[in-house]
Amino acid sequence: MRAVVVEEFGGPEVLKVKDWPDPEPGPGDLVVDVDFAGINFMDTGSRVGFGLVGEVPAVIGVEGAGRVAAVGEDVSGFAVGDRVAWVSVYGSYAQKIAMPADQAVPIPDDIPSDVAAAMMMQGLTAHHFVTESAPLAEGETALVHAAAGGVGRMVTQLLKLRGARVIGLVSREDKVTAAKAAGADEVLVSSDGDFVDRVLALTDGEGVHAVFDGGGASTFWRSIEVLRRVGTLVYYGPLIGEIPTVRMFDLPRSIRITYAVFADHIHSRELLLSHAGDLFEKIREGKLSVDITERYPLDAAAQAHIDIESRRTSGKLLLDPRR
Repeated sequence: MRAVVVEEFGGPEVLKVKDWPDPEPGPGDLVVDVDFAGINFMDTGSRVGFGLVGEVPAVIGVEGAGRVAAVGEDVSGFAVGDRVAWVSVYGSYAQKIAMPADQAVPIPDDIPSDVAAAMMMQGLTAHHFVTESAPLAEGETALVHAAAGGVGRMVTQLLKLRGARVIGLVSREDKVTAAKAAGADEVLVSSDGDFVDRVLALTDGEGVHAVFDGGGASTFWRSIEVLRRVGTLVYYGPLIGEIPTVRMFDLPRSIRITYAVFADHIHSRELLLSHAGDLFEKIREGKLSVDITERYPLDAAAQAHIDIESRRTSGKLLLDPRR
């Protein structure tokens, strides 16, 4: 099979498409023909050696959707030809992948495979943010960074379903439309962190109840400045810039900071199926849209990483290993 392989850590140029051994199903495993693989910032961390891949050479990518090609011993509930989606399974930038069957999510017949692939990482992350990390009530206000991006759009839509007010933050004027389409009540353009005074003005100086910040170290402290008393900073940008160091006495207004680790908020198969099922239902009912903006052939994986790191893109990026 063909796969995107990292042989040494570095920039996008280290991503090479090579022939790679076909996987075999071990006990409890499935082998899946990959229809689509999700492209995430997490993958750029793997590429530079952030400790997510392990030893090289290795195939990166953790998310996707496809059809079961082989079923290992001791597996029940799956058959060849079933469509499944997954997340947190390394090796997804490939034409085939082996995975534990308990990490595969059956895709409903009325949900396209590309939508399922695009939903898993960002959708499950956003779902956790708004139901557990900062479950805002009707009438409360949130600031959502990168509101035109994949996670930002999901967070915005899910917050609006809860009745919250959303102030969206985008880096360029041409992203305002996408953030508003996701449901943001107000959208601010800021590329250098100059949003504090404007957010405080929109909240009569009180600040917001929660900030969802995937902007990394450059926005961390400014996000704290716009929180009201006992507000919550949902931080999920440690791969972008230096990880902030916080002393307890630096935290004002009794605020709370949470850093969501995916393995913690989806820590059982029951939770995986429950969260995914709720997202599928919202998509089916037209309450949640998954915006796929680019589909790249496997040979264009390096370009996909250039694009996502440039912040020029909005919505979800996918690899199509069949191309």
